[in-house]
Amino acid sequence: MKKAVVVAALGLLAGPMAANAVPFAFDCISNNNTTNCTIGEAQLSVDVTDAGGGVTKFLFSNSGPLASSITDIYFDWLNAGAALSGGGIINSAGVAFSWGANPADLPAGNDANPSFNANISADSDSPASHNGVNPGEYVGFTFTTNYASVLNSLNNGDLRLGIHVQAFANGGSESFVSTPPRVTVPEPGMLALFGLGIAGLGLARRRRRSM
Repeated sequence: MKKAVVVAALGLLAGPMAANAVPFAFDCISNNNTTNCTIGEAQLSVDVTDAGGGVTKFLFSNSGPLASSITDIYFDWLNAGAALSGGGIINSAGVAFSWGANPADLPAGNDANPSFNANISADSDSPASHNGVNPGEYVGFTFTTNYASVLNSLNNGDLRLGIHVQAFANGGSESFVSTPPRVTVPEPGMLALFGLGIAGLGLARRRRRSM
């Protein structure tokens, strides 16, 4: 029984720390075309990663194989506690993004619940679809912010990510908003308590052996 307690405690400690990247999917909000929405929801995602040194990375990717291109990316936070700052852009080969999207807000953002209102944005350089995130490509954004706080903000809806996608095979476009996976991150104090619990179990075991 005590072995099970130790294993469970170790799992609680190791799980969140080992999961360095958390994937988020997207829901289609514009619904211009059912097929395009299905394609986008199936092959577009963003990984949120602890890059270390107080930096959080958002990696937007297009797994393909169907034609589509992420051309605009938007970040919407509902309060100052979820704000992002110190942003940088990492483009993969074939991708070229710059700060300041045109349009400045997510198309069809009013169809989100609540309405999506971008605080910061970026889009692909001209020609937009060619330099956007096409199948097999990605674009990353880094911000100087606490990783655990970012995950919590994404999970409770204080921070949302929006993408505008063009160049579907039928020439259409759609807008998508991130969907929270409901991942919880233990506070540092809670991790310390688990560590003390494991240490206490180990000490009690050693004392028994010496008796």
